[in-house]
Amino acid sequence: MRKIGLIGGMSFESSAVYYRMINEAVRQRLGGLHSAEVMLHSVDFQTIVDLQKAGRWDDAAQRLSDVARGLEKAGADCVLICTNTMHLIADAVQASITVPLINIIDETAQGLKAAGIRRPLLLATRYTMEHGFYGDRMSGHGIEMMVPDAAGRTLVHDIIFSELCAGKILPASREALMRVIDDAKARGADAVILGCTEICLILDPKALPLPGFDSTALHAATAVEFALAETTDQSKSAA
Repeated sequence: MRKIGLIGGMSFESSAVYYRMINEAVRQRLGGLHSAEVMLHSVDFQTIVDLQKAGRWDDAAQRLSDVARGLEKAGADCVLICTNTMHLIADAVQASITVPLINIIDETAQGLKAAGIRRPLLLATRYTMEHGFYGDRMSGHGIEMMVPDAAGRTLVHDIIFSELCAGKILPASREALMRVIDDAKARGADAVILGCTEICLILDPKALPLPGFDSTALHAATAVEFALAETTDQSKSAA
């Protein structure tokens, strides 16, 4: 089994979801008491948030690159950045290591394409919705992404940072997010990307007015496929 390296803590609420999803999937695939070979470096999220607010993305890239190199040195066979927003600097992190960085945007795009989705709504932090890196990468996969209007973007961003990252799940906020989705549906959206790794804490992708695609689940599933590829190949050879 290959070892999965996780850059977590952004926030630790969603990193816990990654850990659970990955280990549950490995146990389901291999049976018994099997679990994943995982290395998690959880950063102090406040230090990252401070860099985001100051627009110091180069410094953030250096910080996560240092973490990624540490995971690789410790034996990780792949690395995941357990947050959508910090994929703004994913290319820099990948350039700092020799093992593959599994990109959450690419994996989400693959899930959308497999389902025939062409114009999804992105729910994410303001940085992810407005900085262009997410939409540009989606365009490379032939997907025309939508975002909420200005008021909607502020609403989603505030719910993520003020509530979800602090472990608060409020019914009123869930209802507000559903109204944002309804508005996007009326504007032609054909799906919803849960494009922040905390949004799965408040929205069930199976209970939305549009098909939902949870980026956290898609990212974690790809990590499991990577980790078990050798195990699966060996089992087939033995058979």
